[in-house]
Amino acid sequence: MGLFDFLKKKFETVSPQVASELSTTGAFLIDVREPNEFRTGHAPGAKNISVSVLGSKLGLVPIEREILVICQSGMRSSQAAGLLAKNGYNVKNVAGGMAGWRRAGLKVSK
Repeated sequence: MGLFDFLKKKFETVSPQVASELSTTGAFLIDVREPNEFRTGHAPGAKNISVSVLGSKLGLVPIEREILVICQSGMRSSQAAGLLAKNGYNVKNVAGGMAGWRRAGLKVSK
């Protein structure tokens, strides 16, 4: 183990297109924005668990499935991905968040 291994991210970041494909093939998608943000439009099938309560809601996240996390821009989801990875989850962060999802022309649910 190297001196700076603790600095390495324990999760991968994927494009919105890859995240969309993974979510349709069984990955569990968590939108970590606040509920009022989630209601403005979210990725189809996403479960809303805001980053502020995620640590106390890990029981709602299935450890046996691949986990995808998304927010508005990618900052909060990166924080959430780190928390999930530290707790043993196989997690991927969605690059660019919902802004990137929309820019990619992917479907948005309300």
